[in-house]
Amino acid sequence: MKKIIWLALILLSAKVTHAQYKPVNEGSSVNFTISNFGFDVTGTFSGLTGKINFDPQQPAIDDFDVTIDAATVNTGNSLRDKHLIEDSYFDVANYQRIHLVSLGISGKNGAYRFTGKLTIKGKTKDIAFPFTVTSTADGLIFHGAFKINRKDFDVGGTSTISNELQVDLTVHAIKV
Repeated sequence: MKKIIWLALILLSAKVTHAQYKPVNEGSSVNFTISNFGFDVTGTFSGLTGKINFDPQQPAIDDFDVTIDAATVNTGNSLRDKHLIEDSYFDVANYQRIHLVSLGISGKNGAYRFTGKLTIKGKTKDIAFPFTVTSTADGLIFHGAFKINRKDFDVGGTSTISNELQVDLTVHAIKV
């Protein structure tokens, strides 16, 4: 019994000393690219919030819980952006945040793999993608990219836009 208690205390203390970060908008970007009528349309989101527990030496105990503000969608076209926040696309009146949470992190030497869940418009799907980490003076920069099918999340109906879109993440996280 003493061995179990001792092991539990060691594991708890390891978690407590795990480096904690918070994502910030400055130095971060959440970009997407989707084809519309055969032409690439790009856009961004902002409003990052959440928490990141990360230790490059112990990725198995790392965790990410990050959201962005769906109402900040910006394609450089105000009419399109207004349409994207409506119920047929992001429905920000009912679903204000896009949520990414990890279930597992693996890797080493700056190259890692994220496995987790992505929630858009109340629909949650499994997601996995590679990412890199670099140190900064005040924290870390995480960079990753992945593709998703917009229809998996009931974003947009039948239209001229592609079902698949590319998402590129650069997340600046400062140590807390």
